[in-house]
Amino acid sequence: KPETEPDRLSNILRDFNEKFGNIDWKDPDRIRKLITEGLPDKVTDDRAYQNAIASNTDPQNARIEHDRALEGAITDLLSDDADLFQKFNDDQSFRTWLSEMVFSLTYRKPPEPQDDPTAPPARTPRG
Repeated sequence: KPETEPDRLSNILRDFNEKFGNIDWKDPDRIRKLITEGLPDKVTDDRAYQNAIASNTDPQNARIEHDRALEGAITDLLSDDADLFQKFNDDQSFRTWLSEMVFSLTYRKPPEPQDDPTAPPARTPRG
């Protein structure tokens, strides 16, 4: 059974709390919302990341653009959310976890090209 979006977010928050619940965030609800909505939205809106997803079926290239977009989104938070920015920069396990989580929320493999039913049948070489 595929995981529903509310279940997915619930699992992400549970994982976050298990790994990083001991952090004394100034506004923990705001941080949770940034992690599950704000950052994924900013990353998803990144044009280079969108292009990497749309033009290449290799998730590694999309991952490179994702990581660049996530870095940019985190840097943009510096003035508003310095505690999240600092945690991202100072804690490698948090950075890795956040990167994996945002990538899982934002990466969608492009659909496989469909055969054109109006196209003539493929010819096989005669040998």
